[in-house]
Amino acid sequence: MRETVGTDAAAAVPLAEFLDAAGTLTLDQRKLLVDQALLLLGENYVHLPLKVAMHAVNPLQRLRVMRARMERLTADTMEDEWLFHREMSSIFHSVRDLHTNYLLPVPFAGKIAFLPFMIEKCYDEDGQEHYLVTRTITGYQAPQFGPGAEVTHWNGTPIARAVALNGAVFAGSNDAANLARGLESLTLRPLVIQSPPDEDWVTLSYVGLDGSDQELREQWKVTTNLPPMTDLDAISEASAVMGLDLDSDEKSRAKKALYVRDVVELERGQSSAELAAPAAVTGADLPTTMPGVFRAREVVTSSGTFGHLRIFTFSVPDPVAFRDEFVRLAAILPQNGLIVDVRDNGGGHIYASEFTLQTMTPRRVAPEPVQFISSPLNLRICRRHRENPAGIDLGPWFDSLDLAIETGAQYSAAKPITPEDGANDVGQTYQGPVVLITDARVYSATDIFAAGFADHEIGTILGVDDNTGAGGANVWTHGLLAALLNEPPPPDETSPYIALPNGANLRVSIRRTLRVGKLAGTPVEDLGVKPHETHRMTKADLLEGNVDLLNRAGELLAALPVRRLDLKTSLSGTTLTVAIDAQGINRVDLYVEGRPISSEDYTTPLSIDILEVTPGQLLRADGYDAGELVASKRQVV
Repeated sequence: MRETVGTDAAAAVPLAEFLDAAGTLTLDQRKLLVDQALLLLGENYVHLPLKVAMHAVNPLQRLRVMRARMERLTADTMEDEWLFHREMSSIFHSVRDLHTNYLLPVPFAGKIAFLPFMIEKCYDEDGQEHYLVTRTITGYQAPQFGPGAEVTHWNGTPIARAVALNGAVFAGSNDAANLARGLESLTLRPLVIQSPPDEDWVTLSYVGLDGSDQELREQWKVTTNLPPMTDLDAISEASAVMGLDLDSDEKSRAKKALYVRDVVELERGQSSAELAAPAAVTGADLPTTMPGVFRAREVVTSSGTFGHLRIFTFSVPDPVAFRDEFVRLAAILPQNGLIVDVRDNGGGHIYASEFTLQTMTPRRVAPEPVQFISSPLNLRICRRHRENPAGIDLGPWFDSLDLAIETGAQYSAAKPITPEDGANDVGQTYQGPVVLITDARVYSATDIFAAGFADHEIGTILGVDDNTGAGGANVWTHGLLAALLNEPPPPDETSPYIALPNGANLRVSIRRTLRVGKLAGTPVEDLGVKPHETHRMTKADLLEGNVDLLNRAGELLAALPVRRLDLKTSLSGTTLTVAIDAQGINRVDLYVEGRPISSEDYTTPLSIDILEVTPGQLLRADGYDAGELVASKRQVV
């Protein structure tokens, strides 16, 4: 058995050695976990009716059967702990909801199992799939192995079939998500959320870099992952408004730890850290204060030079700082077109995703509304927090839940999580055309971002898969649910939530999200956001920095009109002179403090005097083309 060389993953140990020390749950502790899972899925889980209908599953009955059989066991006859974890994980995976998870206890929590390479899928000109090695851990060596080697078989199974079988175990909400998850999990598994691999090692058959047939046996190893951004069990605004695919978030941090050590060092090991001063990870990138969150650069495509702004995560502590850094980076990129790339982004802070939409559209943003499922337990939680005593305001949903028994309503009223004022307080800052790139690993708050992008008709969506991951919910942990019935003091002595053993946890989709605009009322869960255009990743994309994907995005941008609305102002006494210079606009309407002042046809640069203006007032200009609002600009006088 060859050893992995130079992983940069501290204290990595073989999987078999790690598992030898795992497994300390008692029978009573296992029963408690099943009981609490029944509580959350039966009383809190908002998608249960949808999942039962769409996927013909019955997680509650599986848990009841599991619990009944445990009554016939003793400490001596109970199954091995790994079998218990596998069954619990299987039940939660059956609902195909990456927000709703059984989180394994220590020693699995915070650990990742990994192989020292990444594999990604591409297509040739005939539409045939190929699976290429795209990254290896620094120092790793094997015969004719590295980026560009093509994997043909996995433990003797043709690679495409192995991906599909693995995807069925870690199911997503649709076929595209299943295959994406299946491929990622071949080489990387966060043990807090995915069962450890069955095999101690894998046998990989591949076509080497010189075209030769090769075979490699590689051992699974386990190491500690980078820490999460926030404590999801704590009563805080951030934890209560999370829309996060934990699997993707764990994998994103793991990939950073294994393959992007420069970013880890800049962040000093803290995920999504905000630096005191901007720093560039590579020479081609713009310096950013959030190197683990954004990558910004100019890209030269076959259709012109455009801005490329990659968003790796919305999992940040400060959504306003996130939005402001996005605005700053977009402002110093080319203004003739912007590629916003959210591939692999598992979500995070819902405010961060919806606060950012306004910066790319002149229209007012309507945040997605959300609903609780009607249950006595959800009503208790909302009653306790209807006056916002602990910083989590559940008042908007209380009245409808309180009436649900009488009305028979299955769900509460639909109200937005994101404050509408916050989603519109800066308005449009980037006026050029925008293309959004998505894939099947887009999930949660990023699904909300993609849905808002589509619903507000901000630009063209270019997908490398046929759908996003289709995760439409706000997610809460068992720990947060328990805290909401105990805070503020005095605690609810009749709370049904009981502390879980050994650091185990449970997560559920607590509030489902609904689309706005033309698809108003349609759930995001399981349906996702379909792209306007698709691009199948090529070998050049995987090995040459997404060259064909960016060329396709550039082609789409070049076909869109470029808008520009510039204002220059000067205040003399109480008279404000506004000089207007614009492109792609034939009418400009001016407002001061929201009051209409002037509407002017635009053919050449204009200068307009506005009387009785005082310093500090807000000037807004709206630009129209053929009667359609196409650009907007705000400026404080």
